[in-house]
Amino acid sequence: MADLLYGSPAPGLVEVPAGAVQCSPLIPGATDLAKVADGSAEGATVLAPPGTLERDFVLAQALRALKPGGRLTAFAPKDKGGSRLKKALERFGAAVGEDARRHHRFCFVTKAKGLTGLNEAIAAGSPRIVPAMGLWSQPGVFSWDRPDPGSLRLIEALPPLSGRGADLGCGVGLLAQAVLRAPGVEALACADVDRRAVECAQHNLDDPRVSVAWADLRTPLPGVEALDFVVMNPPFHDGGAEDRALGQAFIGTAAAMLRPGGACWLVANRHLPYEAPLAAAFKAVTLRGEGGGYKVYEARK
Repeated sequence: MADLLYGSPAPGLVEVPAGAVQCSPLIPGATDLAKVADGSAEGATVLAPPGTLERDFVLAQALRALKPGGRLTAFAPKDKGGSRLKKALERFGAAVGEDARRHHRFCFVTKAKGLTGLNEAIAAGSPRIVPAMGLWSQPGVFSWDRPDPGSLRLIEALPPLSGRGADLGCGVGLLAQAVLRAPGVEALACADVDRRAVECAQHNLDDPRVSVAWADLRTPLPGVEALDFVVMNPPFHDGGAEDRALGQAFIGTAAAMLRPGGACWLVANRHLPYEAPLAAAFKAVTLRGEGGGYKVYEARK
């Protein structure tokens, strides 16, 4: 394997070798960095995530995968972990060169002998059962170590559902577990853009009624249509920045996947202006709950 790429750098920010293999879990179809063979890559370009456990896991996996003498370029915005990158790499025993431009910090490492702590960082960032949820999860997944309060608010408001449905942006399966308690649910198609969440959900949702897909939900799931219900706690951040269009796209996806008369149950942060896109996509929209900074809507197609 020649070169690895983790993440989607802004155009012109860094030179990415031609043919680099994408390894981000947030890009459906990408290679799993953890499955790249030891010492098999010539180079790695890593847009480092901001969370400490996730960042160190990714850096350690990239260093593990590099050949001796292979080059790692790791970078991040200064205010999203970039200022801590050099120290993180030095804790592995790496000699680090550093540069700064366009509000980012760049670190350069040539893999040498004597690296330490890689296995420990990989173990700390790997999937595990989280006691607070009793579910498999992994650092880097949305709300990875505690139940998301928005999802809990939606669970409180949901009536028993029935028929065929979907959980769009299912995460590790917290909301889907609640939906599946209703015996009238015949099938539940779960999907998320994060491969790590999908793999955890496959562990957590051990139910023959469930399918779990790794997909970008700005477009409908192929072959999943005429549903009776959709539940969702749509994301509104893309690459760390608030992106309200992302939630609006989820609303359009839900409407496209529902049958006439089908229901979309949605929870959103109170400040998000989803009323207009809901009204445009559905015949009837009803506020079913509000509190704790969240609002829950039932929208009928």
